[in-house]
Amino acid sequence: MGLFDRLRGADNPRVAFIGIDGVPYSLLDDHPEEFPNFAALAREGAGGAIDSIVPPESSACWPALTTGVNPGETGVYGFQDREVGSYDTYVPMGRDVQATRVWDRVAEEGLDATVMNVPVTFPPQRNVQRMVSGFLSPGVDKAAYPDELREYLEGTNYRIDTNPKLGHKEDKSEFIENAHETVDARFEAFSHYIEEDDWDLFFGVFMTTDRVNHFLFKDYAEEGKNYDAFMEFYRKIDDYIGRIRAALADDVTLVVASDHGFTVQNYEVELNRWLQDEGWLEFEDDDHDSLDDIAEDARAYSLIPGRFYINLEGREPRGSVPESEYEAVRDELKADLEALEGPDGKKVAARVVEKEEAFRGEHDDIAPDLVVIPNHGFDLKSKFKPHDDGVFSQGPRNGMHSFENATLFVDDPEATITDADLLDIAPTVLDLMGMEYSRTDFDGASLV
Repeated sequence: MGLFDRLRGADNPRVAFIGIDGVPYSLLDDHPEEFPNFAALAREGAGGAIDSIVPPESSACWPALTTGVNPGETGVYGFQDREVGSYDTYVPMGRDVQATRVWDRVAEEGLDATVMNVPVTFPPQRNVQRMVSGFLSPGVDKAAYPDELREYLEGTNYRIDTNPKLGHKEDKSEFIENAHETVDARFEAFSHYIEEDDWDLFFGVFMTTDRVNHFLFKDYAEEGKNYDAFMEFYRKIDDYIGRIRAALADDVTLVVASDHGFTVQNYEVELNRWLQDEGWLEFEDDDHDSLDDIAEDARAYSLIPGRFYINLEGREPRGSVPESEYEAVRDELKADLEALEGPDGKKVAARVVEKEEAFRGEHDDIAPDLVVIPNHGFDLKSKFKPHDDGVFSQGPRNGMHSFENATLFVDDPEATITDADLLDIAPTVLDLMGMEYSRTDFDGASLV
């Protein structure tokens, strides 16, 4: 840090948040000798497993984590959402997030925030000190603000994301090399602006951890052929976290968190195919490829990950289920989902959540009627194109998101991580910064 940073003292406490997308707490906690910096964070501050949100998908999780409110308030439910009163779908971007981000609260107080690589933040905001958008951004040239940031990043091999298509190859070596290059450039950029900027909140995310987990997690869990490569990658993440922690000034508290957990994937489950097979979903013809192709007789459809919608009269354009039958039809679908078993005889659903249980707020008009939280091993998909693989198939991925076992570390011995979830992080960050807020602003509560 520069001289001015060191002289600021404790009058304006600051926070550096580092996201490690999709990292399960048990992975770090089970190997303290491999990951000594994470172990030190837990020992000297606080560390623990937390729950994610419903549904535990990055596109919904990061808006919830950065605002402290559920998708009914953020208006973002997943990677693909449905337009109100339409079968048209869209990919939510930063401007679709309807709740106040933690860095917006910082900016409103006249403080400075540097925001780097947070998913679902494109296009970059102009009300913060600097921002490079993360996952779903088209490229650094359009994702970085101001120009100085763009020019710096373009000169350092910075990339928004690793190349997940490389993970589809049987030989993972090129994918692993690409993941290392991506995380190396990310760390270089984080370190540069952590040390150079006069920020009050630094908020940066390593998303490459999620990518590595998708393609190598079973190798880790079952000590497969890529186990050593997986552990080497995570030793690097641990080292980078340790180096970031060491670079922070005394008035900065480090917070490290993931947006969901991870577990082994055994099957992809095509839920729209299952709905077709069970008579819930029909399409207008055999040449279908989108939600807009569903027929008037359809009673339900699905969007990823595990979100189910009743085709309701007055809400959907070609709704077939009368409002008077909504509860009965939803109960029937819920029972069918609870009974669904995989090829191994195990139940697909750990639980089926009704919308009233998970979502509340001013933007719940596109909330799913049901959400399936799957048992470990079943990754929920919702293709609209016809395919020949059946309901259950196996693809190149061997790891999947989990609702439980997300990660949280707070480098403050006064923090208590017990019965916590993703929605507790935003108020915790503001508390650590000494900022005032109303408890009713958040669905979570501060952990300090």
